[in-house]
Amino acid sequence: MPKQDFTFAHRFRVRWAEVDRQDIVFNGHYLTYFDIAMTEYLRALGFPYPDGLLEAGSDLFVVKATVEYKASARYDDEIDAYCRVARIGRSSMQYLFEIYRGDELLVTGENIYVNADPKSKEPTSVPEFLRAAIKRFEKLDPN
Repeated sequence: MPKQDFTFAHRFRVRWAEVDRQDIVFNGHYLTYFDIAMTEYLRALGFPYPDGLLEAGSDLFVVKATVEYKASARYDDEIDAYCRVARIGRSSMQYLFEIYRGDELLVTGENIYVNADPKSKEPTSVPEFLRAAIKRFEKLDPN
């Protein structure tokens, strides 16, 4: 997916603790990078996670995570985690991620989040305020 198809990116620097014996970012850390990107995405929408959703009686749970590795990030690299919501269902949302070092694509991924009641942990509809904010941010068809 071209970078310009993403509405949000968050830049950070690879820390020493994220590098393994091969001198590259340990594969599991990319899921953490996706989580950081999703959290910052929601903050950009005006709903800091988790409090911005908990106050409205909602929370998000990952039910699927996919990572595809293209190249490796290394210690002290500045990387950009691109994030967007590609689909909103009744109770779930599909987030897409791409991580770049400059123009080099390092990793792609997809997370499916289910909106749930924070107390019962049961799936519930994506709140209308969040659905509307995402559609505005992503410039999606409002219907």
